[in-house]
Amino acid sequence: MLADLSPLIAATAQWLTCAYPSGGGALASALCEVQARQAVTVAAWLRYPTPMDAALVHMAGPGGSARLDWITGADEGGTHDADDRAWRSWVDEVVASWAACLLTDPELADLAVAAVADDGHTAGTPVEFRRLIAPDATDRRAAALLRHPDLLAPVAELHQAQLLERLRPGEALIA
Repeated sequence: MLADLSPLIAATAQWLTCAYPSGGGALASALCEVQARQAVTVAAWLRYPTPMDAALVHMAGPGGSARLDWITGADEGGTHDADDRAWRSWVDEVVASWAACLLTDPELADLAVAAVADDGHTAGTPVEFRRLIAPDATDRRAAALLRHPDLLAPVAELHQAQLLERLRPGEALIA
C-alpha cells in the first residue's frame, strides 16, 4: 500500500516541511521531515484505506497544493517553476489537513496510529511512528513550526471534522 501512495505521501510531506520548515541545521531538517512524513503516511492510510482507494487517487489525482498555498500565503502569485508545480500537483489537501491535526494533537495521533494498525497497514512490516506519537525534546525543537497548533490551525481546520468522524464516529460534532 505504501508504494501506491508514495508520490502523494512524498509531495504532501514536502509541502508541510516547506510551509513549516525547521529552524535548525541539517539534523533538525531531517527530524522535521521524518515527523511530517510519519504524520502524512498515517493520514494517507486513513484517507485511502484500500488498494482500490489508492488506485482511484492515482487515476483522478489528489488535487494539488493551490488552496493550501493560498491559506498559508505561500502561493506567491503562482510563481512556482515547472519542477515545483509538478510535485505540488501530488499534494493532497485532505491528507495535509489530517497530518496537521495529528502533528498538533497527541491524542488524535495515538488514535490514528491505532486505527491504521487495526486496518492491517502495519501487518507484516516493521512500521514505527515514534517521532509522531512520542517525540522527544530534540524532535519538538526540530519541528517547532510544524507542531505549533496556532500556526497549523488554518490547515488543520479544513478537514478536521472528517478526521474526527473517521477516528471517533459520531463525535465529530462534539469536538
